[in-house]
Amino acid sequence: MEEFKPESRPSILKTEAINLYYGSFHALKNVTVGIPQRAITAIIGPSGCGKSSLLRVFNRLNDLIPGARLEGNVLLGDDPIYSRTMSVETLRKRVGMVFQRPNPFPMSIYENIIFGPKHHGIKNKGELENILHRSLSQVALWEEVKDRLKKSAFELSPGEQQRLCIARALAMEPDVVLMDESCSALDPESTMKIEELMLELKEKYSIVIVTHNMEQALRISDMAAFIMIDDSKAGTLVEFAPTKNMFSSPKDTRTLDYITGRYG
Repeated sequence: MEEFKPESRPSILKTEAINLYYGSFHALKNVTVGIPQRAITAIIGPSGCGKSSLLRVFNRLNDLIPGARLEGNVLLGDDPIYSRTMSVETLRKRVGMVFQRPNPFPMSIYENIIFGPKHHGIKNKGELENILHRSLSQVALWEEVKDRLKKSAFELSPGEQQRLCIARALAMEPDVVLMDESCSALDPESTMKIEELMLELKEKYSIVIVTHNMEQALRISDMAAFIMIDDSKAGTLVEFAPTKNMFSSPKDTRTLDYITGRYG
């Protein structure tokens, strides 16, 4: 596998000194980070430090939480995603999300995949079937489900459901795929398949994962962002570096304590 060189990868997503609040609670403080193109970035840190909150910043899912407020700037390429010129619908087409537990829609496998493209105006049956085949093939599901596309998505195993959810995100041809502990509810075999899938997908997509699994972060991610709670109880970015560098020679003693299990 080609060695990852961060200097050769421009950022696809950037935060500039963001502060996130839920009402009076300061969830994230002064976080500045650049997510590189066509790479896997892992967000790590102890429970409650704001990892998932940061992930949700990237496609404005925090907008759905009453009292949520963001200060600072977030860019997708050169586009500020919290500006009036960026619609949430357009943003979520470009930045897909896969959640911790598989959440297929209560409809057929076929309808799960074409739901997004149809919603965005694609009506041609041939085009939709091409999207279906491409998306399911990308997650290695096509051969498994091609003869039961009209069956309910709930008939799939949990691991298959999660791959279906990834395929549903890929059907929109996003720039970025966000994955919030997307393997934590799966068995080891399904986890291995998802990890292999992510390693394949990063050739085309930028992937950001939240994980509590240090071994997983080391196995598959190119960059790692370590977040922890500071004295003010807000989540702060302690270190952001190539994963191998962070795990072999962290710059901050707090990072060393966390990855060696002495903290968190």
